[in-house]
Amino acid sequence: MSDPYIQQLFAERIGGADYGKSTAIYKFEKIKRAKTAARKAQPGVELIDMGVGEPDEMAYPQVIEALCTEAAKPENRGYADNGGPEFRQAVSRYMKRVLDVDVDADTEVIHAIGSKASLRILPLCFINPGDVAIMTVPGYPIFGTHTKYLGGEVHNIQLTKENDFLPDLDAIPADIVKRAKVMVLNYPNNPTGASATVAFFEKAIAWAKANDIVLVQDAAYASLIFEGKPVSLLQLPGGKDVAVELHSLSKSYNMTGWRISWVCGNPLIVKAFSDVKDNCDSGQFLAIQKAAAVALNNPQITEEISAKYSRRMDLLVKVLQEAGFDAAKPKGSFFLYTAAPKSATKDGQTVSFESGEDFSQFLIKELLISTVPWDDAGNFVRFSVTFESKGESDEARVIGEIQSRLSQYQFSF
Repeated sequence: MSDPYIQQLFAERIGGADYGKSTAIYKFEKIKRAKTAARKAQPGVELIDMGVGEPDEMAYPQVIEALCTEAAKPENRGYADNGGPEFRQAVSRYMKRVLDVDVDADTEVIHAIGSKASLRILPLCFINPGDVAIMTVPGYPIFGTHTKYLGGEVHNIQLTKENDFLPDLDAIPADIVKRAKVMVLNYPNNPTGASATVAFFEKAIAWAKANDIVLVQDAAYASLIFEGKPVSLLQLPGGKDVAVELHSLSKSYNMTGWRISWVCGNPLIVKAFSDVKDNCDSGQFLAIQKAAAVALNNPQITEEISAKYSRRMDLLVKVLQEAGFDAAKPKGSFFLYTAAPKSATKDGQTVSFESGEDFSQFLIKELLISTVPWDDAGNFVRFSVTFESKGESDEARVIGEIQSRLSQYQFSF
C-alpha cells in the first residue's frame, strides 16, 4: 500500500492528485474484456480477431536467421546509441529502390525503437508551452499526447469520407496556423486505410512552407499497397525542405515486436531528433538493426505480404457489401474502415446502435468478431485483415465464417 502523500505528487499531465481514480475504461480495454466474456459465454465458437492490427505471421526465415547469427557476435553486444552504419545504409538503398527517394545515410537517416518512440521524441524537438501541433482524427494520438505533456496544444482535424479522408488544410483557423509548429500526417492511414495523392502532398508541402510548419509523415504503411507504386512525401520537390518521414518494419515485414524503424528526410530535423533521442534511449540492439538491414535488402518480402492482405481485403469487402455495408477496398494498409450500422434485426428483434463502439461490442458479444470502433469523426468501425489463418484455404474458411455470422442479421444504415 502506497503512503498517502504519494497520491499528491503525481504530475498534472497524468491527472495529478486524481491519478488512478478515474473509472473511465479505454476502448481497447473494453474490447479485451468483451473478448474474454464472449469466449467464456461461447467456448465452442472461434473468436475472429480483426481488431488490433498486428501481423498474424512471423518475420521471414532469412531475417530470423540473420538475427540469430548477429546476436552471437561479440561486437554487437554493446550500446547501439544512435545506430550502426549497416542499417542506415540499408535504409538509404531501400528508400531509393522502393520509394525513389535519395537520402544520405549519414545525415538524413536515423534509426528508432519503433515509430511510437519517434512520435514520442519528436515533440521534444519542437514543442514549447503554448505551441500547437495539428493532428488528424481518427488517428494515432502519441504525438498529440506528448505535445500536451509538454504544455502544448493539439488542434484536431476530422478526416471525413467526403474529403477522401484527407485533411482540409484550408479549413484550419488562421490563429491555429499562426501558432502551429508541426502537422502530423499518416498515409496510408490508420484507421481509414486512405492513401494520400501526389496532389495532396504537393499542396501540403506548399502550405507548410508558406506557414513555417514542419510536416511529420507517419509512413508506417507506406509500402503496404495494393496497386501502383508507393508514394513518399520526400519524392516531391521541396519535401525534404519541410518534412521527415517515419518508416517501420513492424507491419511491412511482420516485425512488430522487433521495435525497429527509422526517421528520414530534412537533415536538421534528423539531427535534432538524434540529439534528443540520445537522451531518451541507448539505441536498438545492433543484431536487430543488422537483421533489419537484411529485410530491407529484400523488399520482395513486403510485396508478398501486401499481396496476401490484398487477397484478404477482396474477400472481406465482398462479404461486407453483401451484408449491406458501404465498404470499399482501400489502396493500402491492412485496415478497412466503414460506417457502423444503426441497427441489426434478427427473428423480428432489433438491436439499435448509437455509436461505432455499440456496434463493435455487439459484434464481439453476439458474433465473436472483434473490431475496433472509431467515433471521433462519425460512427465507424475498423476491420483488420490480419486475422489468424494458415494459408489461402484457411483464409477463405475464416471469411466464410464471417459471412455466415453476419448473414444472420439484417443491418440498417
